[in-house]
Amino acid sequence: MSNLTKQRLCWSVTLFKASRFRYFPKAAWLAMPGGIGMQLSEPELEFMHVHKTGALIRASVQLGALCGNPGAVDLDALDRFAKVAGLGFQVVDDLLDAQSSTATLGKTAGKDASDNKPTYVSVLGLERTRELATELHQEALGVLGQLPGGGARLGDIAGFIFQRNF
Repeated sequence: MSNLTKQRLCWSVTLFKASRFRYFPKAAWLAMPGGIGMQLSEPELEFMHVHKTGALIRASVQLGALCGNPGAVDLDALDRFAKVAGLGFQVVDDLLDAQSSTATLGKTAGKDASDNKPTYVSVLGLERTRELATELHQEALGVLGQLPGGGARLGDIAGFIFQRNF
């Protein structure tokens, strides 16, 4: 098997793992419309989001890394960064839905609460959710600090994820 064939196979496996959320029974069950109104614990909420939006962000980072020649330590750090950034994306999304305007968001603000969807704000409250977003941002940047060059471009992406207002 040629190196290019091996690389394409690796990319395919990475994409498959990220997209298999629909086939991952517990995460799929938690996210289904029937899950609206359910009271989820923080670990259940994290599980659901790590296997949805988080999986896609992780795949994006992994595929970018695989285009280079990363070492195993770098891949582990990049995966940790991507997991934290993916979770952070959802935490910030929940905050924005709870405290932004429809005009700012470009979608109906407060829809998660009105639809009785389980969110970080509904599970932890607004203040603790803000603290969690800050903690995740700091953790993501800390992980990047372990990489050669500090992962500056990924740091910019983390800044966008955690500091966005839409």
